[in-house]
Amino acid sequence: MCWSQKEGFSVRKKGYKGRCEKRVISKCEGVFRSYDPIQSVYADMLQADDSIREIRCNVPLDGLEEGEYTSDFLCIKSDGDMMIRECVQRKLLTKPMTIKLLDASREYWLRHGVTDWGLVINAEK
Repeated sequence: MCWSQKEGFSVRKKGYKGRCEKRVISKCEGVFRSYDPIQSVYADMLQADDSIREIRCNVPLDGLEEGEYTSDFLCIKSDGDMMIRECVQRKLLTKPMTIKLLDASREYWLRHGVTDWGLVINAEK
């Protein structure tokens, strides 16, 4: 298993075929696919948030220098603004490759005019 495909790691390889939970969420067009519990729990939080109009999951980062990866969530807020959230386990935050890919995601979305970029981190120490 490649490091980028481990459970709990955001910015997954595009086309990742690992275990996933599939379900229908009204704010998500098509089938929602989560690859770890952090994504699943956060999707429920977004679904319940009245300020979120639409949820897009596992969004491709086209043209990324580091390779073909995806962001966990692109959300359209009720005011039309976009927000990006990457889900990551706390224990992976100090890994150099994790930092590199999260920085690449943040820079990618900044280049596309999205300034509301953030992390969703599990509560485990």
